[in-house]
Amino acid sequence: MREINKAGIDLIKGFEALRLSAYLCQAGVPTIGWGHTKGVKLGDRITREAADKLFAEDIQVYISAVEKNIRVKLNDNQFAALVSFAFNAGVGSLRASTLMRRLNDGDYNVAPSDNFDNSRNEFLKWIKVRNKKTG
Repeated sequence: MREINKAGIDLIKGFEALRLSAYLCQAGVPTIGWGHTKGVKLGDRITREAADKLFAEDIQVYISAVEKNIRVKLNDNQFAALVSFAFNAGVGSLRASTLMRRLNDGDYNVAPSDNFDNSRNEFLKWIKVRNKKTG
């Protein structure tokens, strides 16, 4: 299984921020640690070590989803950006996305690269929570 680079981990953790007490994320889902949601209830508390362990387990799901669904060759940063996308939007959203379809058709301009064409940036369509723009 391919690994996500440090820049990708930093990207995801930068979006998530570490929270050792359960809280409701922008989408209203109980969340803890670095964006962990499975089985979380408000009032739960964890340690930094437990948060890091959950993150390491959680990220494998999204690495696997990108590997399984993206059929074109990706550089490390493109791969990391797609894992971050899947982590935040969900595997179902990745599979249903125009981003994935266009990238698999060979349109690399929809994913970050050195020659990024922002007018074709599919990531910008996904800056919403419950249909409200966040960024």
